[in-house]
Amino acid sequence: MITIVSYGVGNIGALATMYKRMSVPTRFATTPAEIEDATHVILPGVGGFDDAMTRLNDSGLREPLDAMVARGGVPVLGICVGMQMLGESSDEGRCQGLAWVPGQVRHFDGTGKTQGLPLPHMGWNDVKPLAGVPLFKGLETDARFYFLHSYYFECRDPAHEAAHAEYGATFAASVRNGCIYGMQGHPEKSHHWGATLLKNFAELESSRC
Repeated sequence: MITIVSYGVGNIGALATMYKRMSVPTRFATTPAEIEDATHVILPGVGGFDDAMTRLNDSGLREPLDAMVARGGVPVLGICVGMQMLGESSDEGRCQGLAWVPGQVRHFDGTGKTQGLPLPHMGWNDVKPLAGVPLFKGLETDARFYFLHSYYFECRDPAHEAAHAEYGATFAASVRNGCIYGMQGHPEKSHHWGATLLKNFAELESSRC
């Protein structure tokens, strides 16, 4: 059972539809109890960082999510802004992030390497997974994902980078800290590559995240 956190932000219907096509059951979590007994959790997100964090903090789901992560053993996938929320803070706002993956979210302009490139970074881009990341099983070569973002995740420790993409400079397309994963691109908009990633997530077990 895939538990999708429903806090008013994110394209949760598209995720549920993709899993339905795979015959993988899903549910939308709106109560702490639905977080506490979850086996796999997806944290979606679109829009601004502060708005998403405020909505999550006000939803009553932040505390059970923090407790679940502290206990460990439950695979989590943050998507788009949901990935950025895994960090400690963002250049986009003033709210503190979840701090489940050490790092900050930076604006592309700050790299000095995207000059002349349009922002947001929008459209298809190649994604290159690092070796041995189970979320990207079967996606080791020729994987392409759809992106829409102006901010990127800067890991404090490069060991937490799970996949790379290029937009003027190399950035973390995916992050990982144990069973906690983030994907900056949108798997629900990324055809068979996205379906493969979501299937891999559903098959993750706590012993081999």
